[in-house]
Amino acid sequence: MRNDPAWNKARALPRSHKQQRAQAFSALRKKYHFSEYELHEYATSARVSWIADHIDSTMAQTLATRAYQAVNRVCVGKAKRLRFRSKGRGIDSVEGKRNDVGMRFVCDPNAGDGGFLIWNKEVIPAIIDWRDPVVQHGMRHPIKYVRLVRRKASSPQAQGADKGSNRYSVQLVLEGHTFVKPKHEEGGKDTIGLDIGPSTLALVPRRAKADLVTFCQELSPNASKKRRLQRKMERQRRANNPDNYDEKGRVKKGRRTWKESKRYQASRRQQATTERRLAAHRKSLHGNLAHRIASVGNTIAIEKTSFKGWQKQYGRSMGLRSPGVFVAHLARIVAKTGGTLHEVSAYKSKLSQYCQKSGQYHKKPRSERWHRCECGLGPVQRDLYSAFLIAHLEPEQTTPSITQHVWEGAEPRLRAVMEDLQQRANEGEPFPRSMGVSASGKAARARARRLKSPAYLHQEPVSPSGESGNGG
Repeated sequence: MRNDPAWNKARALPRSHKQQRAQAFSALRKKYHFSEYELHEYATSARVSWIADHIDSTMAQTLATRAYQAVNRVCVGKAKRLRFRSKGRGIDSVEGKRNDVGMRFVCDPNAGDGGFLIWNKEVIPAIIDWRDPVVQHGMRHPIKYVRLVRRKASSPQAQGADKGSNRYSVQLVLEGHTFVKPKHEEGGKDTIGLDIGPSTLALVPRRAKADLVTFCQELSPNASKKRRLQRKMERQRRANNPDNYDEKGRVKKGRRTWKESKRYQASRRQQATTERRLAAHRKSLHGNLAHRIASVGNTIAIEKTSFKGWQKQYGRSMGLRSPGVFVAHLARIVAKTGGTLHEVSAYKSKLSQYCQKSGQYHKKPRSERWHRCECGLGPVQRDLYSAFLIAHLEPEQTTPSITQHVWEGAEPRLRAVMEDLQQRANEGEPFPRSMGVSASGKAARARARRLKSPAYLHQEPVSPSGESGNGG
């Protein structure tokens, strides 16, 4: 379809002619039968022989939808290539479309904590914690469809794991609204501006207390331990596959068969378990921060950011703190509580360069973390000032309208945030350089003189008679 000359003609149409472009691309998709429903028909016809004994028609359609979405991302330029699942690796989740045919979940109140996953001839009892209020809330709603999920455990000896170190769980997709904990029912009504960075977050409401925090500051991955484990895995890999490397130790070109020893598989599981625990801790920290923001206000404004572009510049920080995942988590929580989250175009507003007192734009390098203007405004921390401007920016505007009275009420709050951070920095707490905070000269010299380990005076042994051990 993309090799057809009509494809380039459709792409050459101006983007302002939306209807003509849509009709041209739609005609090409129809000509080459490239649509989700065409793939559904193919999946139904391909479900023969032994495949029909394991995969019903509804599950085949969901697998076809997953395949179409992957191919369509490549077609529209959102992805570069497809990733195929190997026979040994398989897929980690399957789901149906209804709960009356194929794979389905049946609740049986007469069986104690009864619940059964029925898939073909298999009837698998589920372990349900009915004391959990989230489970109780969910089980009161009708079940739309069921998803079976496979996740890796730390070892085959882990609780609930099979011989392949896998755990299995059932996800029920239900009708209705999600459960909201009592402590999260009453949210704030303020308007909040957020300035998100690769490792920091500036939070400035219109009336409440402002803050400047480090994303997932509690995360503390052991980098040296991770490097040692990766080197160990590479040594095991080279020892098991000496023919796959040339005389200089490089992997030979072409398709290779890789052997895996049991010790290598154990090392790989150890690495996967470490990353899984780190991801779970990060998700918990994201949730706590998102609920904290939602408790202050339900109208949140952020700058539209390309997190994929940040990955090229701040790869290590993005991999550890995942601000893009946090924004998605925050959007779900705000929507669940009835609030709104809207994005501001950073290209049009340029709030990090704007001065609300003079009404002018001053381009600043990224290393300049404080806003100072010739009109007398400042110094004020750059991220906090941008968040303050976003909080007072209406959705349809590109420049905020802020009176002198509003700025005089907000300036002490922003100054108090930086004074607190400066005090914590002087006490020895580390902060990212993007915050623009560093320990004072006196505190830095005191830490430099501080010994890494306490020095104790050497005491001579004392004999039972009370005389010193050196005979004196």
